[in-house]
Amino acid sequence: MAFKEVKEFEYITIAEAKEIMEKIAEERKQQAELLFETRRALKHLRTFSKLPAEDAKKLVEELMALPHVGRKDIAVKLADIMPKVPDEVRTIFAKERFTLTPEQIQEILDIIAKYR
Repeated sequence: MAFKEVKEFEYITIAEAKEIMEKIAEERKQQAELLFETRRALKHLRTFSKLPAEDAKKLVEELMALPHVGRKDIAVKLADIMPKVPDEVRTIFAKERFTLTPEQIQEILDIIAKYR
């Protein structure tokens, strides 16, 4: 069995993954029927994608500009989940070594609300 090597790693949103998988699926459909795993992955991405890929990228950029978000992995998770209430934001930040103020949480929610 041959293993594939990871050459590059980048956090992407579900919306961006959906866009990539749609292209892959289209290419593969022209050659043969899609594998079960590919169909399931695509169904999952279509179900849980909440934004167009371009909007998701913009949202991640806006969230990363906030000093209390800053990291791409957290911004991507926020964009994927699109929390509506403070407790959902707190859950995403639960394992971080700092606690967000109510004002910081509201700032995150306000940015996310612009993309609904």
